[in-house]
Amino acid sequence: MASLQQVSPHLSYRNSLVKTIQRPRSFTCAIVAKTTPGNESPFVPRRSANYRPSLWDRHHLLTVKNKYTNVKSVRERDLLKETVRKMLDHEKSTHLDQLELIDDLQKLGVSYHFEREIGNILIFNYQKLDRRNFKECGMEYDLHATALEFRLLRQHGFNVSEDVFDVFMENCGKFVSGDINGFISLYEASYLSTKSDTKLQNSIRFFATQQLRDYVDNPSNKDFASCDLGEMVVQALDMPYHWRMRRLATRLYIDVYGKKPHKNHVLVEFAKLDFNIVQALYQEELKYVSSWWRETGLANQLHFSRDRIVENYFWTIGQIQEPQFGYVRRIMAKIYTLLTTIDDIYDIYGTLEELQLFTAAFENWDVNRLNELPEYMRLFFLVVYNEVNSIGCDILRNKKINVIPFLKKSWTDVSNAFLVEAIWYKRGHKPNMEEYMQNAWKSIAVPTILVHFYCIFSDELSIQVLETLSEHLQNVVRCSAYVVRLANDLATSQDELARGDVPKSIQCYMNETGSSEEKARMHVRQMINNIWDELNYEKIENRQSLISQDFVESAMNLARMSQCMYQHGDGHGSPEKSKIVDHIMSLLFNPIPLN
Repeated sequence: MASLQQVSPHLSYRNSLVKTIQRPRSFTCAIVAKTTPGNESPFVPRRSANYRPSLWDRHHLLTVKNKYTNVKSVRERDLLKETVRKMLDHEKSTHLDQLELIDDLQKLGVSYHFEREIGNILIFNYQKLDRRNFKECGMEYDLHATALEFRLLRQHGFNVSEDVFDVFMENCGKFVSGDINGFISLYEASYLSTKSDTKLQNSIRFFATQQLRDYVDNPSNKDFASCDLGEMVVQALDMPYHWRMRRLATRLYIDVYGKKPHKNHVLVEFAKLDFNIVQALYQEELKYVSSWWRETGLANQLHFSRDRIVENYFWTIGQIQEPQFGYVRRIMAKIYTLLTTIDDIYDIYGTLEELQLFTAAFENWDVNRLNELPEYMRLFFLVVYNEVNSIGCDILRNKKINVIPFLKKSWTDVSNAFLVEAIWYKRGHKPNMEEYMQNAWKSIAVPTILVHFYCIFSDELSIQVLETLSEHLQNVVRCSAYVVRLANDLATSQDELARGDVPKSIQCYMNETGSSEEKARMHVRQMINNIWDELNYEKIENRQSLISQDFVESAMNLARMSQCMYQHGDGHGSPEKSKIVDHIMSLLFNPIPLN
């Protein structure tokens, strides 16, 4: 994740894009008179979160220039790509060389160019794995190679047993000899555990974590942060690679890889140039969604809501980063933005009577029955109605399936989940943890997001899959939603309670158990850890399912994106208080200098 120091050469450019950030006001209640949009009753008390306006200057967003959009840059990139492809096919490469190259390609963000080659290599390695007997290898056992292969295979959905680490566990004392590279690989591999991997979850992860912490705390390693290995240790302890937003991890790893003493210079230049070319594509997509958002008029009319078009587009990169999916990102950025707005209508502005009518409007899905709604709700509903119908018509034309009933139901479901929380707040109800989570994983809107994503992204739609998604029967969707909800709660619960809201997971656990806030937060973090074990299990079990591995990965990416957005505060609601601005700058606006 890019720090302010990393983007400091571009601070003047950053300041032209980002508006002056002022100290946020404290939460207040607003008494809204007839001057507000629509036909709301005068003097209705309404809550306000006092969200800051967008930090991004719309004019500068629309006028951003990028020199890497030219044909020359693409031609140079493609020549380097063919050189790298030959590295994958090199017959003299050792087993470990191939694994490390695949790992580097993934972390450098360029593996999408070589999916067929990488897939063939991993299938071949998986088929050979059953014929190996590590216990007969004795001290020839290579911890780094074993852990790296385990992680790469599990990342791609292969069911590799944790027993490959038995030789290490039986002889771990012999391995404590400064093999930091091996311990990093072991640590990262441990986060690919499933619910049945007791050794990975407990003894292996504990041992690897302790070795890395000892390395950081050792005074003789005081200069470790300046080397590639030291940076990898610090980043791993901050958040394991498996949980990281992929594109930010790429931006960091390009810098780390460039410091390696035995780096491949062709690979470095290829990764940098590809990053800059993809960044140029992201900029054009952001211009499109920014123009769309302005044309809806919602940012000006619904003054109480978060104007977060850049942050919402940033979410889509976290969900699916490859350049060929620009259409998916553009449409999903609209969905994210509309979900942000409806969340604020239910959470902040609407009265309970208005919200009940609003929920009924989504259930009816009829533009001719909106007269009872205040104007601000009519305006928003019409934008959602038009966008959903437009998406559905495009899908019907291109994929020959009418998905509008499923998209409509997803909006009905999320509005009902929002209404439940509004009723809880109005009545002062304090749910227990189970009651809260049964509704909260829906109100975080992940099921709605993933129904839309499946329809837009999948080449071959299945009515059977749509039905299971629509009825919330897909466990991978539920697990992704749990992580997003809990990560959100860890960052936002204090602010939401301050302005007036229902208790979140932390408070529910405190109320139910009498625990301190610190212990409640530890419990929620452990819940996230356990849910990742479920997600990893779903990735392996899904290989025989109708849902594609790419869809499962996108659901996992959504969980990763939430942990990025909320790791250092509420990056979505209050980006000025978090590191999100610098992350966005590093991915969307600051190209990597080429040699």
